Amino acid sequence: MGEEEDTSGAPRDPIEKAGRDPRGRLASSRRGQVFANPVTGERVVLLTDPETHPDRALVAHLFVRPGGRVAAPHVHPVAAERFHVLVGRVGFQVGGRQSELEAGQSCEVPPGTLHDWWQIGTEEAQVVVEVTPGERFTRIIATTFGLARDGHVDARGLPHLLQAAVSLTAYRDTIVFASPPPLVQRFLFGGLAPLGRLLGKQPVYPEYLFSPDLAEPRPEALALLDEQGRLRLGGTTADAT
Repeated sequence: MGEEEDTSGAPRDPIEKAGRDPRGRLASSRRGQVFANPVTGERVVLLTDPETHPDRALVAHLFVRPGGRVAAPHVHPVAAERFHVLVGRVGFQVGGRQSELEAGQSCEVPPGTLHDWWQIGTEEAQVVVEVTPGERFTRIIATTFGLARDGHVDARGLPHLLQAAVSLTAYRDTIVFASPPPLVQRFLFGGLAPLGRLLGKQPVYPEYLFSPDLAEPRPEALALLDEQGRLRLGGTTADAT
């Protein structure tokens, strides 16, 4: 029998199958848990947990060291992403437009829009980020961060080929990287994913979805959230189209 699929046609990951949520922890909020990626230079403090948030929103306080950046340009097919810079400077490529945001400025990325971002200058950047819906995004990012900590990614922070095939096939409704072209990825990863699963690779790993590292969310980040725990953009907003 083939692997179960969700409504998008993507194989379901083990977390979504009965009995694979370790000790039912996804039912409890992970607010304040800290996830770090030593390769890309990102450190994230969860302000909301999309598994328990009524709007399925992930809101996080993102810290990016000098030289840090997201692993590669990508698209979120169904999720909207919003950024508000608290400290430092961040470069954004959203669709065909490039901009540099400073503290107090914001950026929105509609679903299906190719985008990229990177830290600028010698000062650590701090950004409050919202992704909605965010539960599957959180799972794949937490897994990628965990793989990076364990040395299972390349120099950019992307999982190695067989792992990428398994994860990105299962999560093609959540994130698609710009290179290789999506159609090539669909055939390449679709062909390699069964081998990766046969070798024991999973789309996401339960042990990476929770962090023992905790931090009290900072007041300046919480001040940007509304009563529903959603990011309230302020200051100058860069047009994403």
